[in-house]
Amino acid sequence: MKKNSLFVALALMCWLTLSSFSTGLTPKTVSQMVTEWERAKAYTKEYLDVMPEDGMGYKPNPEIRSFAEQMLHLANANYAFASAASGKANPNQGKNLEKMDDMKSKANLTKAVMDSYDFVIEALKGMNDSQLAEKGNVFGREMQKEMIFAKAFEHQTHHRGQATIYIRMKGIKPPNEKLF
Repeated sequence: MKKNSLFVALALMCWLTLSSFSTGLTPKTVSQMVTEWERAKAYTKEYLDVMPEDGMGYKPNPEIRSFAEQMLHLANANYAFASAASGKANPNQGKNLEKMDDMKSKANLTKAVMDSYDFVIEALKGMNDSQLAEKGNVFGREMQKEMIFAKAFEHQTHHRGQATIYIRMKGIKPPNEKLF
């Protein structure tokens, strides 16, 4: 009888452990997500600061986005994802920051990108933890709002990572990794 009870207890512990791995990471709180977005904002600002003014239009080859366009693409997506998750109106709806000539200077670019992070952070602060579990729709896909913010975070990380190569190709050391 003791062996059976021990076996059942071990089997239950294994099942609980494995089921937690299969569902992915533990849900985050709004507060945790705000902290992560504030860190990402500071890290992206370091990227914008290190690239000189003459690097804003830099393209490693003619077929891809310039440094400024990479950053503005990131900003466009920050607005779109956060608007979809929070229901907060996208102030740039119908605009493509990448195509706006006045956004190509370092000062205007930096402001536009930082404003996009502020929009995400304020959108999160306007929500509560239980709202993160609600469904939302982004780009025709329904998913939990927490996942929409996670996809936004993944997207901005991806494009900031691409910008690392642009900075290196200009002969500049990119900012150190900022994991915490």
